[in-house]
Amino acid sequence: MGDSTQQLDRAFAALADPTRRDIVSRLSVSDATVGELAEPYDVSFQAISKHVKVLEEAGLVTRSKDAQRRPVHLNREAFDPMTEWIERYRREAEERYRRLDALLARTAQDDGDRRPAEEQES
Repeated sequence: MGDSTQQLDRAFAALADPTRRDIVSRLSVSDATVGELAEPYDVSFQAISKHVKVLEEAGLVTRSKDAQRRPVHLNREAFDPMTEWIERYRREAEERYRRLDALLARTAQDDGDRRPAEEQES
């Protein structure tokens, strides 16, 4: 597997957890420390720290040092490969639906052309 495939795997696996998705959602609004991220949850600081570490290993967040604070930042560029991957398959699915719609329209027209003349007039 290539690096990009492994990166996608790590990112999607990290986002499989609802707590991590919520953390990403909160970080999309503003940076926060692990302590601030832990506040609304009924779990330990260590548990949230582990969630942040998984997100960090997936490349979705980064940490920096700001005096005594260590804010967690959302790495927005890390979502680009996932968006591109999803978009590619969305376009393919839409193309298949367009072809199916065209086939169904032709089939309906062919059925109408084959009906007996007296049935078509009524």
